[in-house]
Amino acid sequence: MSPNGSDRSSRRPMRRKLLQVLTAGLVLATASGCSYNWKDFPRLGMPTPVTEEAPRILSLWQGSWAAALATGVLVWGLILWSVIFHRRSRTKVEVPPQTRYNMPIEALYTVVPLIIVSVLFYFTARDESKLLELSPKPAHTVNVVGYQWSWGFNYVEDVDGNPATGDAVKSKELSAIPDRFTKDFPAGADGVYDVGIPGTRNPQTGNPGPTLWLPKGEKVRFVLTSRDVIHSFWVVPFLMKQDVIPGHTNSFEVTPTQEGTFLGKCAELCGVDHSRMLFNVKVVSPERYQQHLKELAAKGNTGYVPAGIAQTDPAKNAETNKL
Repeated sequence: MSPNGSDRSSRRPMRRKLLQVLTAGLVLATASGCSYNWKDFPRLGMPTPVTEEAPRILSLWQGSWAAALATGVLVWGLILWSVIFHRRSRTKVEVPPQTRYNMPIEALYTVVPLIIVSVLFYFTARDESKLLELSPKPAHTVNVVGYQWSWGFNYVEDVDGNPATGDAVKSKELSAIPDRFTKDFPAGADGVYDVGIPGTRNPQTGNPGPTLWLPKGEKVRFVLTSRDVIHSFWVVPFLMKQDVIPGHTNSFEVTPTQEGTFLGKCAELCGVDHSRMLFNVKVVSPERYQQHLKELAAKGNTGYVPAGIAQTDPAKNAETNKL
C-alpha cells in the first residue's frame, strides 16, 4: 500500500470520532436548551436582583463572562488556525520550521495574562469596596446570629418609640459586637428578636427556616456574628454573601427594592446539618415592617438573643474601621 493510501486510511477513524463528538455536543446543547429560559440569558444564571446594590454585582459577573468569552474565542481561534493552516501536508513530510526563543512572542503571552488579571482585579476591588462601604447612620440594623443549625435575628430598633426605655449599646447579649458597630445603634433601642430551628417554617410559603423581615426602600445594615463555627449569610437574590465568623464581626448594607419572600441559606460547610441552615427574607412596606416589630414585642420576644462568643475588650475592638 502506498504511503498516501496508508495516510488516508489512518485519517478515517479520526474523522469518524470527530463526527461523533460534534453530534454528541449538538444533542447535549439541544437537550439543555429545552429546559433553559432564554429570558435569563443576560443575567447568565444569576437571579433577578432585589436590592439597590445587587446590579453592581450582576454587572461585574456579566463583565467577567464577557472577558472570559473574548479570551476563549481568541484562544480557540488560534488553536483552530494552527490546526488548519499548519496541518501535515500530504506531499511534504519534512518537519516544519521550529520557533525557539522568540522574545516578542514570549513577552506577549506573559504580559497579556497579567493585563487580564490586573483588569479583573481592579474592577473586583472597586466594586467590593463600594459594596462593603457603611453609611454613617443606617435606617435599620439587624444582628444576624448564626449557630448550629439555624439563625437568630436581633432587630436593633427603638420599637416603642421611647428613647429612655432601652440601650442596645449596654446590652449584655450584644456585648460581643465591637464598638465601631454599636456606636451606630439607635438611641433607646429596646429591640426585638426572632430565632429558628431547622424545623421552623415560613407560615405563608411553607419554606423551611425562620423569616427575616426587611422594609422596602430603606437601608438595612447586617451585623454578622456566630456563636460556634464559621457560617455564611447568603440571601440568593441579593447576589451577595458574607462569612459569619466567631470572634470576628462582619457587616454590609443593602436597600431592598422589591417586596416578596426570598430564600436564604448558609453557604459555608459548617457541620453535619449544614444543609438545614435555611431561612427566608420577607421584604414588606416600612409600615408593615414596624407592625411586625410590634407583633414580636407582643409575643414577648423583647430584648436580644446572645450575639456570639464573649470577647475581651482588646480583642473585640482590635480591628479598626479601615479593615
